[in-house]
Amino acid sequence: MGYYDEDQQTRYQQQKRGKGGSLFSSLAGAVIGGLIVIFSVPTLAEFGALPYDVAPKNAVEHVVESDENKNVSVNVLTGITEAVEKTGEAVVGITNIQSGRSGFWFETSQNQEAGTGSGVIYKVSGDKAYIVSNYHVVEGASELEVTFSDGKKVPATLVGGDQWTDLAVLEIESEQVKTVAEFGDSDQLQIGEPAIAIGNPLGLTFSGSVTQGIISGLERAIPVDINQDGVPDWQAEVLQTDAAINPGNSGGALVNIDGQVIGINSMKIAQSSVEGIGLAIPINYAVPVIEDLEQYGEVKRPYMGVSLSSVNEIPVRYQQSTLKLPEDINFGVAILEIVPNSPAAEAGLKEYDVVVEMDGVQIKDAVDLRKHLYNEKDAGQELKVKFYRDGKLQETTLMLVEENLEVN
Repeated sequence: MGYYDEDQQTRYQQQKRGKGGSLFSSLAGAVIGGLIVIFSVPTLAEFGALPYDVAPKNAVEHVVESDENKNVSVNVLTGITEAVEKTGEAVVGITNIQSGRSGFWFETSQNQEAGTGSGVIYKVSGDKAYIVSNYHVVEGASELEVTFSDGKKVPATLVGGDQWTDLAVLEIESEQVKTVAEFGDSDQLQIGEPAIAIGNPLGLTFSGSVTQGIISGLERAIPVDINQDGVPDWQAEVLQTDAAINPGNSGGALVNIDGQVIGINSMKIAQSSVEGIGLAIPINYAVPVIEDLEQYGEVKRPYMGVSLSSVNEIPVRYQQSTLKLPEDINFGVAILEIVPNSPAAEAGLKEYDVVVEMDGVQIKDAVDLRKHLYNEKDAGQELKVKFYRDGKLQETTLMLVEENLEVN
């Protein structure tokens, strides 16, 4: 019985050695065959001996020209290059020229370049073309000059500007205009989709510059100090992008992958600790302003006839002694002055009344009041106002009218 076990073990070992040798031979054959195929396929493909294409799918197309130097041109056409080709020539440079005085022996008045920015040609009507830009690009100009992408320059006329939205419309002769930009729909934007900024950073030296990024944020609210008194007067609602936007890009186009203008580049947060935050006015927000500026030279807004100050800017002792607010009310807008015969005067509002609610919406400060008045109301509409007078909550209704507004 013992021998039987011994014979079985011997036979098993012999079978195992036999299978191992066979496996080694098979593997060696497979490796050698694979190497032959690898080295032979390129040669066979070069002579067209294969019935299929062995080029990788993501290969860049190379076109070899027939000249003796065999220069190679690469087809780099992409959605971005197509978008820039579609809209790039509609983006122009704008030079703000202001009058100044100079001279050594005597003073002479002459025009000087005060700054440069960008603009977007959005419309041609007859022999006129219209350009949208930023208000701060054209502010204070005695003359305006537009520079096309090919370097040609033409004079421009300011049709109208609006400091609240930082938008302006210019007019030029349409003879030199080759491309008109198409407006997109900024309400349909999604965070993460491509965004392309076209403009003239650092003046006309880098005219027609293109930077690429994505939409980084929607409906960003940025405080704006219009009269430079250190107190925010307005809250701009803007798009955020990481496409590089530098001084001179202001007024240029932010476009989507289809080459449609989705925003007007307006501001850039410039801090040593912040990078890649560019801001643009959404085109859907800009269009009604552009239409008003083109038609009237200004934006038609409802008017109350008051001078304002936010309660949170007034010292607490005056909130109690002068405004006579209840101790638990630390918000609202104090009326400092009433214009005679204005809607506020007609509705019975008085100096030191504190507005805390409009049409059922709480008003925390002057920015809230302006946003509700300018964005939600039109001239000819009624405005319901709740306010505190002598510590008591009261209510009145204003009939809004239309008037050109100055910063309070």
